[in-house]
Amino acid sequence: MSSKPSHKEPAESRLRRTLAFRLAAAYSLLGLLLVLLATASLYIVLRAELDRSTGLFLADKLNVLRTILRERPDDRDALREEIQLETAARHYQQFYIRLLDDRGAPILTTPGMANQLDVAELVRRTRNGPEHSVSLTGFLGRPFRAASATAWAGSSPARRDTIQIAIDISQEVELLRRYRRWFWAIMLTSSVLFPLLGYWIARHGIRPVEQIAATARSITSTNLRERIRAEGYPSELASLAGTFNEMLDRIEESFERISRFSADIAHDLRTPVHNIRGEAEVALSRARTVDEYREVIESTLEEAVRLSELIGDLLFLARAERPLTELRRERIDVGKLLSAVRDYYEASASDAGISLVADEGAAPVTVEVDRALMLRAVSNLVSNAIAHTSAGGTVTLAARDEGSAIRIEISDTGAGIPPEALPRVFDRFFRVDPSRSTTSGGTGLGLAIVQSITTLHGGQAEIASQFGHGTSVTLRIPVLATS
Repeated sequence: MSSKPSHKEPAESRLRRTLAFRLAAAYSLLGLLLVLLATASLYIVLRAELDRSTGLFLADKLNVLRTILRERPDDRDALREEIQLETAARHYQQFYIRLLDDRGAPILTTPGMANQLDVAELVRRTRNGPEHSVSLTGFLGRPFRAASATAWAGSSPARRDTIQIAIDISQEVELLRRYRRWFWAIMLTSSVLFPLLGYWIARHGIRPVEQIAATARSITSTNLRERIRAEGYPSELASLAGTFNEMLDRIEESFERISRFSADIAHDLRTPVHNIRGEAEVALSRARTVDEYREVIESTLEEAVRLSELIGDLLFLARAERPLTELRRERIDVGKLLSAVRDYYEASASDAGISLVADEGAAPVTVEVDRALMLRAVSNLVSNAIAHTSAGGTVTLAARDEGSAIRIEISDTGAGIPPEALPRVFDRFFRVDPSRSTTSGGTGLGLAIVQSITTLHGGQAEIASQFGHGTSVTLRIPVLATS
């Protein structure tokens, strides 16, 4: 026995495609990026401030020593206090100073400077960039910032001394090192917490979507009354739920119409088929004359014609509802079209004692339409009006140009339509008087076909009626812009 290949999607692939995973990944990446930018910016600012503070300290010390040398060049006590005594009082940030004469011989030196710094390297590093600080590493591996400057001794320019200064920046370096350790600890913690929190937030956020999906899955063709409860949802999802409920209302209405339509089709198709079968069974029940067989065949033919017309109307409605149905538009004179319809039905109207009038208007009314379809729509309306108008009545065909659209109106002085039936007159198989329509051969599809043809042309069909006084059907067809 051969086993069927498994087409199940891997769990990892399904996880990547879930909305919760995508939201969590977006939250995590965004959060990590913000933390990275914030901590890195703080580190850069902190380092710049520490460098600036050290630079200001070096500049301040150089300025103090220059001032003493310029104003009190022989005040050895003041120089000794600045160079030898003050640094001894500083425990956390040591600094060292050397004062050299114009021949390079040391005048005053901070005690212990030679044990901490390579003096030769200090001279070499500061020779080409006076007053600009440089980084040095002491004998014990401690980091220093050093600078060198010249100073005039007294008011006479004859004597020029050199000041060399170096400050221990171990505290600043250690502070930055601790900051970097905290930085990586924060990034590591964030990389763990952000995905977990992001996934929890995403799952909590899409829970209403899952509820909507669960409700949607429970809706079937036999359970169309189920609706989504939008209470407590965010405004966006509440709007989605409302739109979904409105769609379900339309679907439920469509299903009900289809059910009624199917029942009506079954009834209207069954009647002629039943009549044909009954006629055939009666004819075959015993031997009959040629005239009797002729009557049976004629009756059967009438029912077959009726059945064929019904099927043709149904096929037309099915084709008219397809979105790709094409119209063979041509420019026609609507007045002439109405005159042609009047001429066709004039004999039958005259036999029924009904006046058939075509009001073509003072000026020609032209429009681009499918001539065959428009002829069928007007013919259906005229035929319907004649069928529901008593002897002595009038059926009027009129056309008017309204600028952006043309108006075709078929009105009669017949029995009219009850107000409660008006909203349904364009429904398929709807009959105001079912018994009368059945005996007269009507299928209840005439006005439905008229509405479909009007809709295909981008127009609108309207009906107005006063029970007992007549009915008026208006077709408004938009005028297409021509080049």
